[in-house]
Amino acid sequence: MLEILRRIVQEVNGARSLDAALSIIVRRIRKAMQTDVCSVYLRDDERDCFILMDTIGLNASAIGQVTLKPGEGLVGLVGQREEPLNIEEAPSHSHFRYFAETGEERYSSFLGVPIIHQRRVLGVLVVQQREKRQFGEGEEAFLITMAAQLAGVLVHALSTGALARLSDTGTQALLNGIAAAPGMAIGEAFVVVPSANLEAVPERVPDDIEAEVLRLREAIDCVRHDIRQAAERLASRISAQEQALFDVYQQMLGDAALGNEVEKRIREGQWAPYALSRVVQRHVNYLERVDDNYLRERAADIRDLGRRVLAHLQKDSNARKPVYPERTILVGDEISAAQLGEIPREKLAGLVALRGSSTSHVAILARAMGIPAVMGMNDLPISRLAGTPMIVDGYRGRLILRPQPDLLVRYESMIEEEKALTSMLESEQSLPSETSDGFRIRLMINTGLAVEMSGSPAARIDGVGLYRTEVPFMMHQRFPSEKEQTRIYREQLQGFAPLPVVMRTLDIGGDKSLPYFPIEEDNPFLGWRGIRVTLDHPEVLMVQLRAMLRAAEGLDNLRILLPMITSVEEVDTVSRLLDRAIQEMRDDGVQIERPLLGVMLEVPAVIYQLEALASRVDFFSVGSNDLIQYLLAVDRNNARVSALYDALQPAVLRALDHIARESRRLNVSASVCGELAGDPIGALLLMGMGYRVLSMNAPNLSRVRAAIRRVSMEGAQGLVSDVLALHSLTETRELVYQRMKEWELAHLLPPRD
Repeated sequence: MLEILRRIVQEVNGARSLDAALSIIVRRIRKAMQTDVCSVYLRDDERDCFILMDTIGLNASAIGQVTLKPGEGLVGLVGQREEPLNIEEAPSHSHFRYFAETGEERYSSFLGVPIIHQRRVLGVLVVQQREKRQFGEGEEAFLITMAAQLAGVLVHALSTGALARLSDTGTQALLNGIAAAPGMAIGEAFVVVPSANLEAVPERVPDDIEAEVLRLREAIDCVRHDIRQAAERLASRISAQEQALFDVYQQMLGDAALGNEVEKRIREGQWAPYALSRVVQRHVNYLERVDDNYLRERAADIRDLGRRVLAHLQKDSNARKPVYPERTILVGDEISAAQLGEIPREKLAGLVALRGSSTSHVAILARAMGIPAVMGMNDLPISRLAGTPMIVDGYRGRLILRPQPDLLVRYESMIEEEKALTSMLESEQSLPSETSDGFRIRLMINTGLAVEMSGSPAARIDGVGLYRTEVPFMMHQRFPSEKEQTRIYREQLQGFAPLPVVMRTLDIGGDKSLPYFPIEEDNPFLGWRGIRVTLDHPEVLMVQLRAMLRAAEGLDNLRILLPMITSVEEVDTVSRLLDRAIQEMRDDGVQIERPLLGVMLEVPAVIYQLEALASRVDFFSVGSNDLIQYLLAVDRNNARVSALYDALQPAVLRALDHIARESRRLNVSASVCGELAGDPIGALLLMGMGYRVLSMNAPNLSRVRAAIRRVSMEGAQGLVSDVLALHSLTETRELVYQRMKEWELAHLLPPRD
């Protein structure tokens, strides 16, 4: 069964249309389970019903005609309950509904399972049989497994509007990912293609077919030459049998093999890279399905050859200057900062990436530039999206393909309202961040890139609450020297002097790695990251500490922050290294006082070590992003579970309140940096708990300042008291939103569904 399952999924993956995919599903499953009928019903969200999309066994004329509302009929019941239904005599069931056009009166047994992707019911998979019998446990388990495997494949197909025929009103498709940078944008997709990635080649119509054919032939000739040279270099070191493999490669590239087929597709209207990718993937999918082990292994050879030819094609095609749409939505598998920098700023409207996270380098840059971004779009078929109109909703982590006119109007209105709000809030930026009853809240910014400073004059803020030193490390091809680091840190310290600048020591690992110092682990967020890395490499930490101290000479605004602290031993070790670095500086004639030393509270274990830590450091900084992630055991960068990451969870709020109370008792200042501090609701809750210093990304300053200025400290404390008495996220969220409406602050919040 596992082998059958694998083959069906591979065939469906290789289907060129939704109709073809559904046809494969019903035919292969009926054959595998030896049933009389297999049908697939897909959900139409526009009409709120399940439509019979393909069947083998029922009357073909019923396809597209039979529809059932959730809860209607056996299929609707499966979709509504989101669980399998296995019955021996279907017509006797209370929910059975007869459709004369299907001819299903001939069948008694019924087994239906929901097709679910990320908690969303996409459809129902059904098998039926003439004889009265209940399907066995093994059969039910197989169909459930089949539906789970097909869910992602169907999302792919349904999200390409050219293939979908679920709704008569158009081909709009909605997908969810990770909200990486706030804001909303309407634009046109520009797909960036990784070098030699066969799965990510966009579909285009060539301007000159003969030129495309010539490009293909030249690329194949280049690969032939490369293979010939490789064979000659290895001739003395491999056997004749292995040498023959190179001859096989040459044959595969011949006109009778790949070359002719790709050329045929080009003449049918496809540009060379896309034609090549389709042909190669078709051969690979076929070879991976055959029973012969030797032929299955040849699939890897075909794939490798395809990548080699594609690399040569892209050398030529990439040399052409791209033409960007006026409102460019940059779409890619994994977008780099360099790709971001190639697009004129006035044309860049939004970002969408299959991979990446809210804390990735490009996400940080997008937030700093005010560009909406959605990442973790695992099920996005980017190869077919070039030129597709779309909406990027960076608040909800949502991408809407080919939006309907009414939705376009709605988003255009929200974008205009956001611009008006931004303009209004900008006029308040020179005003103090004080509550309506006179309590001052210090607002600081998180930086790491020069662009983040441009919109945040020092006069409007109280300093830098978090300077990410890993960003300069990422922009080098090696560890930056002490002299290079000193220059970078000096620019930051001077730029904000006399305001304090909190510099976090190198924080790599997790989802942040350096190109010259890769860290690959099965579970990186619980692995070698933060202070663990630098304590294992004291030579790196010492260079950084000396650079910070040297950069701070004569300024006295440096604060040092330690990431990922889990024990007092780690703090003691760093403290000794810091004292040693200070002494070395003084020996060199640099007059420097010991800067304030703080720790990030982001690992739950430190919540129970606050007293011991308070005797060793000068301040606490709550890293809300990681603290919430670890408290809830949710990887916020995993699109499958990111919706479970919520700062308003009662456990999170109680932990934050506990830290605030303990910090006051221990007389240690505590600030909060992270997404929560930059959210108007989060800022008011933190203020009510007793936090007086909040650090956030610069674009969030205006909304947070406006919220603080319109609420009293007494009101914020009352809100905290009320939410801490609640026990569910739903109750907490409703109370908070209701209070924001009462305070007339709802316009400061991100859009809600």
